[in-house]
Amino acid sequence: MEKHEKIWVVDLGSQYTQLIARRIRELEVYSEVKHSDITAEDVSREKPLGIILSGGPASTYQYGSPSIDERILSLGIPILGICYGLHLIGRIFGGKVVPAKAQEYGKTELQVVDTTSPLFTGLNPELICWMSHGDILAKPPQGFTVTARTFHSPVAAMENRRRNLFAVQFHPEVTHTPWGMNLLRNFIFDVCGATGTWKVSSFVDESIERIRELVEDSRVLVALSGGIDSLTTAVLVQRSVGKQLFCIFVDHGLMRLREADQVEAVFKRQFAANFRRVNAAERFLRKLRGVEHPERKRKIIGAEFVRVFEEEASRLKDVRYMAQGTIYPDVIESHGVGSHGKVIKSHHNVGGLPKKMKLRLLEPLRDLFKDEVRKVALNLGVPESVVHRQPFPGPGLAIRIIGKVTRRKIKLLQMADAILQEELTSSEIYTEIAQAFCVLPTIRSVGVMGDRRSYGYPIIVRAVTTVDFMTADWARIPYSVLETISSRIINEVPEVNRVAYDISSKPPATIEWE
Repeated sequence: MEKHEKIWVVDLGSQYTQLIARRIRELEVYSEVKHSDITAEDVSREKPLGIILSGGPASTYQYGSPSIDERILSLGIPILGICYGLHLIGRIFGGKVVPAKAQEYGKTELQVVDTTSPLFTGLNPELICWMSHGDILAKPPQGFTVTARTFHSPVAAMENRRRNLFAVQFHPEVTHTPWGMNLLRNFIFDVCGATGTWKVSSFVDESIERIRELVEDSRVLVALSGGIDSLTTAVLVQRSVGKQLFCIFVDHGLMRLREADQVEAVFKRQFAANFRRVNAAERFLRKLRGVEHPERKRKIIGAEFVRVFEEEASRLKDVRYMAQGTIYPDVIESHGVGSHGKVIKSHHNVGGLPKKMKLRLLEPLRDLFKDEVRKVALNLGVPESVVHRQPFPGPGLAIRIIGKVTRRKIKLLQMADAILQEELTSSEIYTEIAQAFCVLPTIRSVGVMGDRRSYGYPIIVRAVTTVDFMTADWARIPYSVLETISSRIINEVPEVNRVAYDISSKPPATIEWE
């Protein structure tokens, strides 16, 4: 496989580590997230064009705080420290990091004091940036020039051009720093010398070649969940090995209304692959009986998925590989990245296969973000109506039912969600929203329906806008549309007597409720 120019993002515990990597990909430069325990030898061997040190919640003066191999800073490779990364570079070279007397969180005025800095080329000297820190670098190390400051941060940016070291206190990767991409572009292209050669089309060609070389004449089993990730995986593998592909679609009974039928119809009509639908709704429902904790639901569903695939695979000869639609955010949120990453949730398709399931795991999309997967799908000829369908979690409605999962609750939630999707589509705002769905809590509340008191469930509507799904904001759906959605759900879905709208962002909330 052809080697591309690349930028490494070293994870020091930041919630934005993957967002940094995603922003670099937007510039058509390949990025990889690395553990903080990489060594100078790793850098010399792999030869990334540059390194970005992420932020993080720790303080550099605390025992056990994240660090890096200090020899990396002396290799001459361009390095950009962000937030905690600035503090780390400052401390290593003798600067003073102290708790800030006035912490800076949110939008902050920034003054560029050295307009010759390559980071700030083409930018105004007075800017608005996004800060999120409790410490400051009170004094820069010897040999470093302060290039920007804020009212509370005397060193909001600094650099040592001789050493090729740059650092900023603010977060250029978030959209709240509107010119942040300009700064990243300056660093990646002007400082690191990248040319922007990583494209989706080249990824597709190289993946097909790699899959063919790996699989040879073996059969491949693809786990279809109905989402764009597994579908894209299936089409990519099919393009690679043709009739050697066998698609197994497990209908766990936890999908949206009539969606399982749609998946089968679309796949059979559009793609000539071996396809089998396994109706396992009752089997999954039995396993979930009485279970309330969302993590247990995920693990139960994941384990049952594997069992079903194992059973189906045993009926086929010469199957040596199982392909899954694992993507980068799945990996990140399941395991964290680097030694300081945090697990947000588990995924049924992350973590490998049981030893007794004698198949090798194939994850061709593992290094891609969601929007990159969509680009790959379009490149492969997947219809736009399928590509732009909103994402749906592998465990399905089980994690959108808060508490015990029953057949009745699944039906109620399917009906409510169908109304939501219909109204967003008819209002022509469906494509403006990254993800929208309904949640069914276990609680009931008193209402008045007709002349009688009711005691029914609430339905919570969740809708967000996002580019990368690592951060998200609640969607500003017009009141008139919300009113129609609420009215229809209350009138058409039995046992529901109120509708609420979730206006939380990610972070601090997650997109799903669970």
